[in-house]
Amino acid sequence: METLRLILRYAHLIGFAVLLGGAIVQYFGGKFRVNSTMAWGATIQLVTGILLSAPLGRDEADKPDPAKLAVKGVVALLIGIMVLVPYFRKRKGPEGAIVHKGHFLGIVVLTLGNAAVATFWR
Repeated sequence: METLRLILRYAHLIGFAVLLGGAIVQYFGGKFRVNSTMAWGATIQLVTGILLSAPLGRDEADKPDPAKLAVKGVVALLIGIMVLVPYFRKRKGPEGAIVHKGHFLGIVVLTLGNAAVATFWR
């Protein structure tokens, strides 16, 4: 089970990198669009995050804090909604869906905030 948890954690980190990388490329390109890279990153993060929250044979001392899981879950759900709804609703060709600058920066800030919760909350 430990190997499965490590593989899921690795995939979760890849999802983070894909989501944030896609957003940074769009930002420095001067475009505020939700593209397919960001949609894939958000989806990978949601799926692996849900799977990582399962006990997976952990003993009581090794289980994550339920409050931390709740905060990460709510933030991940907000990110998923902010990325996937515009992507599937207003898709404008291969470049993705145009969103407002505040919406776009909200995705970036929530993504970085979720990583901070994962890193600093013990």
